[in-house]
Amino acid sequence: MRPQSPSQTVGPFFAFALVREGGNVLVDEKTQGEHILLRGQVLDGDGQPVDDALVEIWQADAQGRFRHPADPNYALADPHFRGFGRSGTASGGFWFRTVKPGPVPPSPVPCIAVRVFARGMLIHAVSRIYFSDHDNTQDPLFASLDPERRQTLVAERQLTPAGVVYRWDIRLQGPRETIFFDL
Repeated sequence: MRPQSPSQTVGPFFAFALVREGGNVLVDEKTQGEHILLRGQVLDGDGQPVDDALVEIWQADAQGRFRHPADPNYALADPHFRGFGRSGTASGGFWFRTVKPGPVPPSPVPCIAVRVFARGMLIHAVSRIYFSDHDNTQDPLFASLDPERRQTLVAERQLTPAGVVYRWDIRLQGPRETIFFDL
């Protein structure tokens, strides 16, 4: 048996090909809404940090509007909010400076869409982040999930001297694997 050649593997290329400096800062001083820091780690099946991963988020602004022409309320979206960001992992860690999104109808609950890219993953993983200070069971998708696994999608709110931080870890495999969706 021959070893894999580079064309048979994925990565490592995230840090220099897809991550841009400042790409994880979605806000400026004029962005409306509650400014938050979202941080966590990407962990493998053994609970070890994944150093060469990319976490991508996209979300609505504080009023639940997307800065995208497909959103019927695009013209009303906050012009000071990017709504899309990427963070590479360092020691498995990622972070985003963003706002807590407003709910997007028909759901009354805010959430953030997530894609995870990592070495060896030929297909990216898709998930969602919900917030611990909301009744997430009001969201039809969240409510339809296995109650014992729902917490893998919930970011925990922490108050720090620097402001509000939400902590959410992504477990790619194992007993507490994050729920991922097929799209």
